[in-house]
Amino acid sequence: MKVVLVRPNHRSLNHVVMPPLGIGYLSGHLRRYGIETAIVDGLKNKLDFNALAGKILSETPDAVGISCYTSHYNETVLLSKEIKKNNIPCIIGGPHATFLPHQTLLDSNADYVICGEAEIALLALLENNLINNNIKGVYSLSNLKGSDSSIEKAEVVKNLDDIPFPDWESLNPNSYPNTPHGFFNKDYPVGIIMTTRGCPYNCTFCGSPKFYDCRMRYRSPENVIQEIEYLMDNFGVREIHFFDDNLTFKRNHIEKICRLLIENKIKISWSVPDGIRADKIDEELLRLMKRSGCYYVELGIESANPKILKKAKKAETIEQIRKAIELCDKVGIYVGGSFIFGLPGETKETIEETINFSRTTALIKADFLLLDVLPGSELWDTLKGEFVPDWVKFSYREPEFIPEGLSKEQLLEARTRAFKKFYFRPSVCFKIIRLLRLPHIKFILKKLLEYSIVRRSNSSGNYAVASNDFERAF
Repeated sequence: MKVVLVRPNHRSLNHVVMPPLGIGYLSGHLRRYGIETAIVDGLKNKLDFNALAGKILSETPDAVGISCYTSHYNETVLLSKEIKKNNIPCIIGGPHATFLPHQTLLDSNADYVICGEAEIALLALLENNLINNNIKGVYSLSNLKGSDSSIEKAEVVKNLDDIPFPDWESLNPNSYPNTPHGFFNKDYPVGIIMTTRGCPYNCTFCGSPKFYDCRMRYRSPENVIQEIEYLMDNFGVREIHFFDDNLTFKRNHIEKICRLLIENKIKISWSVPDGIRADKIDEELLRLMKRSGCYYVELGIESANPKILKKAKKAETIEQIRKAIELCDKVGIYVGGSFIFGLPGETKETIEETINFSRTTALIKADFLLLDVLPGSELWDTLKGEFVPDWVKFSYREPEFIPEGLSKEQLLEARTRAFKKFYFRPSVCFKIIRLLRLPHIKFILKKLLEYSIVRRSNSSGNYAVASNDFERAF
């Protein structure tokens, strides 16, 4: 039995091209049990539709598994239909298929969807020659009668140390861009690691609470250190990006990881570019993180308006967020923030409140996103009927739900204005210039294009400033 595991090509949020850990873990797990695997990463290899389908078919698979997020649902559907034309069984997993299994099956012609974490379910399905003998979390149109509310998610591996490391032989960090998660990198190559699964909070815009049932499971710190050393020894990795939903939630977990890095004299730079909570760090912990190699963290701030944060069930205050930024700056860890425009309750005034907040703190980086109403999130249920899902739009860049009193044009304009007001300041520019490396330049040009700050000339191909109103940013 041979299965090809696929990430479709798509427009990636913040131009992030990092190893797909989900299918990496699946590949490692299946190989342990004698299943032959191949990973085809359409995003990394920039494969268009025909090239991606051709690459998959060239592997002569017995089955194809496609990882599906809402951001590339349309690409997944088209690819699945193409695979099925060649009479190859197709299985779709990931968050989108978990929460909309019936629609996914109808749209894609896939044989099965797997709801939830797929290690146990996919192995059972493959070992049973692709016959679903009541495997928990595995659905086809024959055993899913149109009601997504009655689904059971697949059985999970309770002890995360029991899962092999991701299939790093297939996901060689050296084969990925030097900027896998934005331009905040000190050293190369970069390894991506998850030390936990899940998050106990209930942010209304996030699908994680429902996917992981608001629970967290932890790898042992010793197991995490083993993976770091494996990546360093086998691939020359010099920097780690932790990609947990909530790395610092349990203090003794992150403390032990830091202490093991120090005690074992592991010289590695590391950061948390996917975000941590402001209320789960303090000066003592940050100093320990810095001693062990941490140089950058990002905070999921979302909004500077207390009412919006409360409605979003963020369970943090503006004061806690501001204090966390100050502490990071005090101990010498760079800190960034991610913001979402368009949450319920957003107005022109709250947008300005958020922009002004970003400028009056020690943040060195800020991402200004537009709300995606994700299947599985609380907002998906509460906003039903107030927006039309658009599976083709650029995720987090084009709005679906428009808060009362705002327009689509105002939300789009807010992103560009926020970018200008935050970044076009000498204090931020000088800090960023000090951090820049050659691989970052291409990334920054992409960001400037995305925010309509520069444009590419059709005749020459050169870049030019798109407007002359830079002074308005100050």
